[in-house]
Amino acid sequence: MAANDYTEVDKAEDVQVLHSMGYAQELERRLSRFSNFAVSFSIICILSGGINSLAQATSGAGGIGIGIGWLVGCFVSLTFAVAMSQISSAYPTAGGLYHWGSILGNRGTGWVTAWLNLLGLITVLGAINVGTWTFFIGAFGPALGIENNLTNQTIFLAIITGAQALINHLGIKLTAKLTDFSGYLIFFGSILIAVVCLLSAETWDFSRLFTFHNYSGDAGGGVWPQVSNAWIFALGLLLPIYTITGYDASAHTSEETIKAASSVPRAMVMSVIWSALFGYLFLAAFVLMIPNMDEAAKQGWNVFFWAFDQRVGTGLKEFVYLVVFLAQLLCGLATVTSASRMIFAFSRDGGLPGSAALSKVSPTYRTPVAAIWTASILSVLFVWGSSVVSVAGTSAYTIVVSCTVIFLFLSFTVPIVLGMMAWGTPKWDKMGPWNLGRGIFMLFGLLSIVSMILIFVIGIQPPNDWALYITVGFFILTAIVWFAFERNRFQGPPLGDIIAARQAAIKAAEQAVGETGH
Repeated sequence: MAANDYTEVDKAEDVQVLHSMGYAQELERRLSRFSNFAVSFSIICILSGGINSLAQATSGAGGIGIGIGWLVGCFVSLTFAVAMSQISSAYPTAGGLYHWGSILGNRGTGWVTAWLNLLGLITVLGAINVGTWTFFIGAFGPALGIENNLTNQTIFLAIITGAQALINHLGIKLTAKLTDFSGYLIFFGSILIAVVCLLSAETWDFSRLFTFHNYSGDAGGGVWPQVSNAWIFALGLLLPIYTITGYDASAHTSEETIKAASSVPRAMVMSVIWSALFGYLFLAAFVLMIPNMDEAAKQGWNVFFWAFDQRVGTGLKEFVYLVVFLAQLLCGLATVTSASRMIFAFSRDGGLPGSAALSKVSPTYRTPVAAIWTASILSVLFVWGSSVVSVAGTSAYTIVVSCTVIFLFLSFTVPIVLGMMAWGTPKWDKMGPWNLGRGIFMLFGLLSIVSMILIFVIGIQPPNDWALYITVGFFILTAIVWFAFERNRFQGPPLGDIIAARQAAIKAAEQAVGETGH
């Protein structure tokens, strides 16, 4: 649905749903169905994770890590997207997962969900932009004479994250235009890489995509420690699982999306499906282009640049790099949008220190300015601080980032499990327009639980074994903070009579930002 097809009746329906949940229409509702899709599609950004984490497959189980592993891992991510789509249709609010966890469970489950999702989003934003730096150095560093060191990395991150925050600050209209462009750019870039790889390949040996080889240890450049055949294939699933995440951004931008109850769930599911298909297209083509799989495995994290150096001419190669680099920059832009809306929504209910400022919406730009800059600054500080600290000889940054996706998928799992228990009860007795039916929801909910167990088990294997201790430590700390401080203070989202009592405040909040939809 295009923005220019958005009628006053549609707008009234969207605002009414928001009012019924006790919130004002402070953010500007401008995102079309495609724009909402593009936000999630841009954060998934197969041209970012699919390339920067490529060695997890090529230095793991080899070609089968792409030919079979990519499809298996993408299905794992799809199970969460399908299950969450049902909930997002019933509760289309900014910071969706936090509200789902609260409404379908209680204040405590909502609070835990919020912290899991928020920590995941902040660290993911840092990791995405570090990946952009790594790609930039590999693609353009030698020609520009820029060294890969912490000082240069920090300056680079400060510049690009600041630019991403500024664009978000200036309004959802500009952000939407750029994320829409990003969506088309990812489609184009995927096709471009696939065509370049296929034309540059000596032969199209499709058997490579289904050939297993254990490249753990020195044979794979040390990307993975020496492990058994079964484990190396399982570890390779982290490539698609770590890449195909971030689709909760569609839920986080619900209050800025027209006809959110139907647009958001569709966008979540389709962003995963299209990412899986186009990611498979260019990654399979890349495997076919590789001169020699054994030599490729030895390259470790440098495999993408090594293969292009071997097969692709300079001019064409640089053009591909430029397209990928631009897509990665826009990936970070969309992640700032998602993280800031999560901060805004949680703060709106008093969930964070400084909530009054973090939940304030600019009347000029209709964006949560303080939340935008807070998310961006914290992500840069996280990367810088964790990069200068080591634990048992391993950078704290590497250790924490390995927990990031565990936290994110846990924040997906909590409301899904609560939804399975709440279906048909007073907590969830009304479905949204996107209704898969109880049977399908329960099936994908169960698959999500199984997938979460798989992600956790393979996510804490060496060299990421410290992720187990960090995850356990997080839950211990969370329990202490909740029972000692937040249990009696944090009220959660408005429910029942509180919603009716807030209608006057809702009207005043909308008038303060110039919203006329009520």
